[in-house]
Amino acid sequence: MTWQTPRRVVRFDILLSVTMSVSFPKISAPYFLLLSGVLVAAQSPAGKPSVASPQAASQSKPTTPPATDNSNTPTSVQTTTPQVNPAPIVPRAGLNVVVIDPAHGGTDTGGRGTEGIRESDVVLELAAQLRKTLEAQGFQVVQTRDGNDNPSFDDRSARANAQRGAVFVTLHVSSTGITGTARVYVPPDFPSVTDTSGMIQWERAQAPFVSLSRKLGDLVQMELAKRFKGSPTNALVAPVRQLRTTAAPAIAVEISSVSVENRADLERMVPGVADAITRGIVAFKPSYVVPIISSGSGVSRP
Repeated sequence: MTWQTPRRVVRFDILLSVTMSVSFPKISAPYFLLLSGVLVAAQSPAGKPSVASPQAASQSKPTTPPATDNSNTPTSVQTTTPQVNPAPIVPRAGLNVVVIDPAHGGTDTGGRGTEGIRESDVVLELAAQLRKTLEAQGFQVVQTRDGNDNPSFDDRSARANAQRGAVFVTLHVSSTGITGTARVYVPPDFPSVTDTSGMIQWERAQAPFVSLSRKLGDLVQMELAKRFKGSPTNALVAPVRQLRTTAAPAIAVEISSVSVENRADLERMVPGVADAITRGIVAFKPSYVVPIISSGSGVSRP
C-alpha cells in the first residue's frame, strides 16, 4: 500500500510508519459511535468526532427524585424519601457482528504484481468467501465495501463503530513475501487521550480495545499457521492505520503476495484463509462478553 504525505511517498505494504506525519480529514458532522453499548454523538472542540471514554461514562449517576411537599400530611402518617437502588450490572449480549474491510478499491488498487494482479481485487474475493463462512456460523456480516469503490479510512471506521457487539477484520495482500503464507497484525499499545469533556479522541478509538484485539489476533494467527506453512504462530504488532480509529477488537490479515506469477496461487489460499479467520473469531467469542452498567439515566460502561 502507498501513502502520500506532503513531502514524500512511503511504501510499507499495510504498515504505517510510526514516524511519518499523518493528517486526518476534518469532519464537520459528528459520527455516531457505539462503544460497549453506549451510543454517542459528540463533537470535540477541534472539530473531530470523539468517543465517550469509560472513565467519563462511569461518572453518570441516577437522577434523585424531586423533594415532595409533605406540609399537609397528617402527623400520624410517616413519609420516606424513595430509595434509588444501585445500578445493576447487566451482561452484554456478546459478539454478534463481524465487519469485513476489503482494503483499497476504486482508483486505489493497492499492491500490484508484474502479472497485473491487483490487491483490491483479491481482497474483495477473499471477503466474499469469508462472509459465507461467517454467516454459516450465525454471525451477521457487514462489509465496508462490496464493489470497486474506495471509502475513506474514517468512513470504514465509522461503519464498524456503528455496530453493537462487533469485531473488525481488514484484509490485505502484501507486495512481497513467501507465497502461501499469511500474517495477522494487531495494534501496539498507546494511551487513550481525552479532552476536558472526557471524550476519547477519534484517532485513538482503538486504545480501550488493544488487549482484546491482540487476543483475537493470536487466535486467528494460530489457525492460519495450521494451514499455511511458514506463517507465524502469533500475531505481529504493527501500527496499521485502519485499526487506530476502530472502536472494537480489530485485526489486519495479510496474505502473500501479488508478486506471484499465477493468480491461482492466491485464489487457492482463499478458502483456507476464510476458514481460519472464522475459526479464530468463533474461539474468541467467549472472551468478548463485556459487562455494562445500566442506570436510571441511561447506560454506561464501568
